[in-house]
Amino acid sequence: MIAANLARVHAQIAEAALRAERRPESVTLVAVSKTKPLEAIKVAYNLGIRDFGENRVQEVLEKQATFSPPDLRWHMIGHVQTNKANKVCGSFAYIHSVDSLHLALSLQRAAEKKSHAEETAVVQPVLLQVNISGEARKEGMTPEETPAIARQLRSLSHLKVQGLMTVAPLVDDQEQVRPVFQALRQLRDKLRQEVPEYSWDQLSMGMTDDYPIAIEEGATIVRVGRAIFGERVK
Repeated sequence: MIAANLARVHAQIAEAALRAERRPESVTLVAVSKTKPLEAIKVAYNLGIRDFGENRVQEVLEKQATFSPPDLRWHMIGHVQTNKANKVCGSFAYIHSVDSLHLALSLQRAAEKKSHAEETAVVQPVLLQVNISGEARKEGMTPEETPAIARQLRSLSHLKVQGLMTVAPLVDDQEQVRPVFQALRQLRDKLRQEVPEYSWDQLSMGMTDDYPIAIEEGATIVRVGRAIFGERVK
């Protein structure tokens, strides 16, 4: 099942990229493996997937302790509580969900401590999570406050801001989310001008229901779980 699902997802990524006159390889597929057993992750890994997304700190740390080949990249895509900063900093290729200055400062302090303990500089790549749609139940900084927060992060030497992330609303007609993805891309373009110290290369947007539209609108990272692994276990 996973092999057939992955083939379908790869094909749809390629089709969406070509529609947008982009190279399919410009899009990183993060297989969202939260709640999935290690056996499923190993199957996907053996089929060529190297990026896996998790949102529960304790769950992913247990998976990392058991299965973490050197070329596997773990992504933290869920909300991170500040008291878990020391557990996630330095353990992920990307933390997609830096949603406040408070969390960024906690990650900076955690990275400083880890750098001293390991006697090597720990620099954590992060994405800023933006609540483009303005939904009250969603995490993320507002588009209006993002530039000011980004400017404040310039002094945090142990964090490397590499782009933005958003979660689109759940809708029946997926075309309704296109403006959300367009707005995140436009915010990224604005930040490139206003905070040029960062590259802003990454746009993490698009999930199982809407990743082709996200790719058409510039996504460089898509987070796909259900279309690969099947329905999520609660």
